[in-house]
Amino acid sequence: MLVLDTPEDLKSYVGRELGVTDWVVIDQNRIDKFAEATGDDAWIHVDKERASRELPGGKTIAHGFLTLSLVVGLKTYRIERYARGLNYGTNKVRFISMVPEGARVRLRQKLLDLEARKDGGLTATLESTIEVEGETRPAMVAETMSVLYP
Repeated sequence: MLVLDTPEDLKSYVGRELGVTDWVVIDQNRIDKFAEATGDDAWIHVDKERASRELPGGKTIAHGFLTLSLVVGLKTYRIERYARGLNYGTNKVRFISMVPEGARVRLRQKLLDLEARKDGGLTATLESTIEVEGETRPAMVAETMSVLYP
C-alpha cells in the first residue's frame, strides 16, 4: 500500500498507478447481505440451486454494484494527515465480466487527475479496476472520484 503524508503528495502520482490491493473472496454471505441491503434479490445472485443449473460456471454471481462498492473498502493508498475524504461520484462504470461466488478479486488504481477545489479540497479522479483472479478480463473498470481535505 502506498502511504502518503498529505493529500498534496498525490500530485506526483498523476498519470501513475497507485497500487494493487490484496485478494478478497466474494462469498455467498457477502452477496446475500448486499441483496438484502439493496432489495436486489434476483436469482442469479441468491439462488445457488438454480444458478448451478442455468448459469455459466454453475455459480451465483456478485451484483455489479457490489463489485463497484468494493472500491470504497479496498485501499491502494493511505494518507496519514488529512481532515476528511468524501466519495464524490463516478464518471463512467463498465461491468465487463462476472464475479462468480467464491472468486477472489482485487482493486488496481491509477490516479488520472488531481484538481484543486475552491473550498480548499482536492478532487482525485482515479481509474479503478476490479480484477478477478485467474481471468484476463477485469470484472469492472470505473472512473471514480473523491474529494480530500488537507
